Amino acid sequence: MKIYEELKARGLIAQTTNEDKIRNLLDERKIKFYIGFDPTADSLHIGHFAQMIIMSHLQKAGHIPIILFGGGTAMVGDPSGKTDMRKMLSKEQIDYNIFCFEKQMSKFISFDDDKAIMINNASWLWHLNYIDFLRNIGIHFLVSRMLSAECYKQRLETGLSFFEINYMIMQSYDFLILNDKYNCQLELGGNDQWSNILAGIDLIRKKRQRDVYGMTFNLLTTNEGKKMGKTEKGALWLDPNKTSPFEFYQYWRNIKDEDVSKCLKMLTFLTLDEINELSSLKGNEINKAKEILAFEVTKLVHGKNEAKKVRELTNTIFVKEDLSPDNNNMPIKTLSKSLLKDDKISILDLLLYSKITLSKSEARRLVEQGGISLYENNAYNKINSIDFEVQRSSFSHNCLVVKKGKKTFVKVKLQ
Repeated sequence: MKIYEELKARGLIAQTTNEDKIRNLLDERKIKFYIGFDPTADSLHIGHFAQMIIMSHLQKAGHIPIILFGGGTAMVGDPSGKTDMRKMLSKEQIDYNIFCFEKQMSKFISFDDDKAIMINNASWLWHLNYIDFLRNIGIHFLVSRMLSAECYKQRLETGLSFFEINYMIMQSYDFLILNDKYNCQLELGGNDQWSNILAGIDLIRKKRQRDVYGMTFNLLTTNEGKKMGKTEKGALWLDPNKTSPFEFYQYWRNIKDEDVSKCLKMLTFLTLDEINELSSLKGNEINKAKEILAFEVTKLVHGKNEAKKVRELTNTIFVKEDLSPDNNNMPIKTLSKSLLKDDKISILDLLLYSKITLSKSEARRLVEQGGISLYENNAYNKINSIDFEVQRSSFSHNCLVVKKGKKTFVKVKLQ
């Protein structure tokens, strides 16, 4: 199976500007293509990971990815999919975020022997002459056409600033520069980038009379159409300090049965034959497919050794059901002894200060919904009142195990 059909069979391709031309470029030639990443945070997340999987598929087929960091465009912020203007970032914050992105990218894409290119669009956007840019580039963009694009149209009611409307022009200019400098012939992006990609193709046709192409890929969603990769703490980050490998593994281990096949196709390099076999499992057997999914994705993001450790930890906790404080493999949160007053602490303070919850309101909600239990006397006892106080005597050897929800177990250790 050639690469275009492989991507299609995995459900990765959403739209193309010219399917026959793009199929020919990817199947019969070796080309340069690009994907842009705006450094709006200090870590990549699972949405970026899906894009890197596509880049890796294409690189393995012999194509050269250009990874474009938006050091310039991030100063403006992409309005696509946003109801409000993005937070403006400083140059220093953007530079630091790019530094973090570069380290994470190198795990997935090979840069040996010029097999890939990393570049920052700040190198051409920061030093533009505004009047010259308007005369040479801005003249090719009709405001009426831009406002009809989905990325702008959904913002018209809540307010779209002149600042943000420049984003499409800047992204289009990126494609023009990459085409001039590297003969980049294909821009890839999520479905929300379709309007921006079309604008870039149109600009190159007008300025250079060249044909270039665009392709978008499907966003990672559940069968109900909801975007995947959100946890109680927010995004599912690739940085282990923001989303631990254990939490990362558990996310994939606990997805719905009907989403397993899609995730195996989009996020792993297992063969389609292997995936079809795993997807055919029914009933409790589907858990085997979930374990393989969780291991494969965690292995790609955090490395094989870390994936083995969290798999063993998961089996220790959930399969062998060793949920006692003596289980040293359980995730640990610390709590200062000074927070205990008269040898006790309220359940809400315990959850908040041990960082099991991010706020007291979240702690209150979990307790009120029956989602918090404490391990005592060889059993888990549900906490039914927000006024409950945890006694110092409940900490066996300075440790207390808290169960949050159905499958989250945390050891709280007094310091």
